[in-house]
Amino acid sequence: MALALFRNSSKVRFDLQPKCRPKIPTNLGAMCRNSSSVSLQSYVVSPKELADALTKNVPTKISTSPRIIPLCAAWFMPNDPQGRTGHQAFMEQRIPSARFFDLDAVKDHDSPYPHMLPTAEVFAEAMQNIGIRKDDELVVYDTHQLGLFSAPRVGWTLKVFGHHNVHILNNFRLWVEQGFPTESGEIGAVVRDKSNYPVPDIDPSKVVRFSEMKEIAKDFGKEGSEGIQVLDARSQGRWAGTEPEPRPGLPSGHMPGSINVPFSDLLNQNTKTLLSRAKLRDLFKSKGLDPSKPMISTCGTGVTAAVIDLALTEAEYGESDDRRLYDGSWTEWAQRISETDGLIKKSKP
Repeated sequence: MALALFRNSSKVRFDLQPKCRPKIPTNLGAMCRNSSSVSLQSYVVSPKELADALTKNVPTKISTSPRIIPLCAAWFMPNDPQGRTGHQAFMEQRIPSARFFDLDAVKDHDSPYPHMLPTAEVFAEAMQNIGIRKDDELVVYDTHQLGLFSAPRVGWTLKVFGHHNVHILNNFRLWVEQGFPTESGEIGAVVRDKSNYPVPDIDPSKVVRFSEMKEIAKDFGKEGSEGIQVLDARSQGRWAGTEPEPRPGLPSGHMPGSINVPFSDLLNQNTKTLLSRAKLRDLFKSKGLDPSKPMISTCGTGVTAAVIDLALTEAEYGESDDRRLYDGSWTEWAQRISETDGLIKKSKP
């Protein structure tokens, strides 16, 4: 059965399957007011947890309380066979009253590498334009098509810029399949006014730059080195150098000593949700990861590296202060390393 309502020129859909009829309101924007608000407790939240929290935290025109806001981080690879875009996915189906964080726009526009962290000013302007306030509680989610993919990168970015009240939905595919409401079309009056989001400070302790990454790679295996573990989220073929990179002209391969942890291995193959804590811990152990040593996540452009970071956080594997992300990832590495450096390795078939 399908029920459709129109609100703010957006079409709101409820897809209720006979086997799964969650108790949900008919409109997330006009739920019954409840004097007791709910704050989400864990970094990774389920669809039901988000729906319950939205039900009990309905913003009003006069309310100054922190809001719970779904934040869509939809993004597709540049070589997507269907030519899909994140904004297109947001317009076609989203959580009601969600805002859109554009990974292809909120970045360092002066860098030749994609998805490098933006300046604090660019980040603040982006948050202002979508009406996000500093005290808002944000729940970041992906697309129904891909499952967990780009949301962790946006969640990580928010924390780098000091917005710590953030969660990751696990995931939008389940939100849709379990019959929770979605809407489509123009966002209408959802973003009524820009916010006054302040220009934040960046937390450099979460980010690895190229110069440091190069020194780590050169020191790999040397006596007295720190034993930093580099985790690569790309596919096994790209990591091994037997499959091409999606960006033309970019060689495949891996950094010396890096460990291949394809982000897809961290997800349930059917639902594309993050695996359970126990399964994640078992997987990390099978890769030989030592939780007592520092870890750096990397990938193609810094997007799916954040899936590894999310999985490490959820599995409580290693100290949070010892987990970082290489922002430029393989796209920067393969363009800045010369053949004479000997720092692009390939595995024999």
